[in-house]
Amino acid sequence: MADGRQLTIIKVFRKYSHSLGPDALQFLEEILEKHDIADNDVEFSIETIAREYNKQDDAAMKVSLDILRRVYDALQDQGNPGEAEELLDPDSHLYFVDAFEMPSWHWSQERGTFEKSSSPLTVAGSADSRIAAVRNRLHIIKQSILRNEHFSPSTLPSRDREHLVTLKSTKQLLGRAGERFLLLGMLAHNKEGKLCVEDSDGSVELDLSKMDEPGEGLYTEGCFALVEGEYNEDGILEVVAMGQPPCEDRETARSIYGHIDFLGQGSTSLLEDSQFARRIREELSDLYFFFLSDVWLDHPQTLVGLQKMFDNCIENSFIPKVIVMCGNFTSKSIMQGGGRDIQHYQENFDSLADLIASYPQITRETHFVFVPGPLDITGSSALPRRPILSTFTSHLRSKIPKVHFTSNPCRLKFFGQEVVIFREDTMARMLRNTIGIKPNVTGEDLRRYLVQSILDQSHLTPLTTHIQPVLPDFDHALRLYPLPTAVILADKYEKYKLTYSGCHVFNPGGFVGNSFSFSTYCPAERSSEEGVLDIEQED
Repeated sequence: MADGRQLTIIKVFRKYSHSLGPDALQFLEEILEKHDIADNDVEFSIETIAREYNKQDDAAMKVSLDILRRVYDALQDQGNPGEAEELLDPDSHLYFVDAFEMPSWHWSQERGTFEKSSSPLTVAGSADSRIAAVRNRLHIIKQSILRNEHFSPSTLPSRDREHLVTLKSTKQLLGRAGERFLLLGMLAHNKEGKLCVEDSDGSVELDLSKMDEPGEGLYTEGCFALVEGEYNEDGILEVVAMGQPPCEDRETARSIYGHIDFLGQGSTSLLEDSQFARRIREELSDLYFFFLSDVWLDHPQTLVGLQKMFDNCIENSFIPKVIVMCGNFTSKSIMQGGGRDIQHYQENFDSLADLIASYPQITRETHFVFVPGPLDITGSSALPRRPILSTFTSHLRSKIPKVHFTSNPCRLKFFGQEVVIFREDTMARMLRNTIGIKPNVTGEDLRRYLVQSILDQSHLTPLTTHIQPVLPDFDHALRLYPLPTAVILADKYEKYKLTYSGCHVFNPGGFVGNSFSFSTYCPAERSSEEGVLDIEQED
């Protein structure tokens, strides 16, 4: 009979969908004995080996002893002191990822992992890609739920097995009136206008009259929810409880899928991430990113505010590595405007280029990123949005060497950190389409619910496509899985910041107002601070 150590080893590797033969199990036991690993530290030590094994390109489901030896040797080498490390070069590890350049990874039910799409992606999409986008969202949430401690049975004998929650499918309800079920599916309205929950096998109508109140979060049409209730003889699920799916933190997801290059900029292991994090704290503690939203270039005081911000940077020798400016870059829509409006739009960008260029040090050292807003001219209202049309930005391109015009949303990869930048009036759109929410919520509650809902849904827009049009072939660019390091939800709603499940989320607020506000993000601390410029404005 296997002893406690063997059971722990088997349990850890089984979590990563790997099985161990007797040779591999013996080798791991020898490692533990060789390094005098205490019983309390066995799980942590084996977890480190299992993570690295899982990242090997040739790792099979049945653990290979040769690959296991290779992983162990590599970990040994990483632990040995070598030559003095060179100082980190932040620019060589800084990438700006456009939504239309991200590789498409879809969930494979057969393999139980992600597969890279081989089909060419098109803006038009297809009927199949629309279905696949929704199914990918469902399967990604479901596979993380089934790993959750409340849903996943332990490999060790335990009395807790009887308390595990079991997910059912809509097809399992048929002929079982009077029984209680827990379903995971998308909330939607059927052709008769009745609220229902849909999964990959079908749908069932919901009756919410017996539910006191839903769990925390914003429940919108198009979001995925855990719904518990009794199935009645009329084919309706009488709901007694409804909750958001549990969120899986970044480290857990990366420990399983760390070998997958979701951004197309090279993948790193968790060990490399932790080493980079330590060195960033030691060597780049004074490196910052600035984030501004609603930079209305047609507002008379905007350039004055930007000039004041640049002056403060120079006076304090505080030059940001990145300045991200999110739209809207106009205070009013000019989509249907005349030629004069469009000419002013371009002239405003030209004036901004001249202002930035008047600060040589900032122009030389800082990366400028421009993310379009809902009112900016990009060619499409569907998400993700294309960058601002190059017709309007030629002067900026010629004046600023490190300028990047990105899609909305876009991503910033800095060493092992992933920062998602999204400019949309998300709070208002979510509240307009809410199906259920706890009563008597405060403003603070709403901010927390918004962040919780978006991260729990692993998606920036958990809404149906008739509410928020999305290009189906590029839906993966709106995905928040694995969970990013930080998410900037640039919104006309009031500014806020909070951390949920290890992900730091903030809204820098509008730049134009009684005081010009923005946010600074410190990669060393993985946190943000509010910045405000007090300027006397003209009437």
